[in-house]
Amino acid sequence: MVQAYILIQTEVGKASTVAEVIAKIPGVIQAEDVTGPYDVIVRAQADTVDELGRMVVAKVQQVDGITRTLTCPVVHL
Repeated sequence: MVQAYILIQTEVGKASTVAEVIAKIPGVIQAEDVTGPYDVIVRAQADTVDELGRMVVAKVQQVDGITRTLTCPVVHL
């Protein structure tokens, strides 16, 4: 199992709606709207890195109102 944090920037006023829509995507553990340089932070999981990448590109980045994403895989050192 691979997990990652997805940091999302949105259009002004869209953070709450983006978080609500993303929370319903299969594989998303949590989606929160936050303050700071990013507007939404998502924790997601998938069976493989490739599957996680497909989720981000095919599902998360297609949500209306998103301007940029940054995916940060979780590592266990």
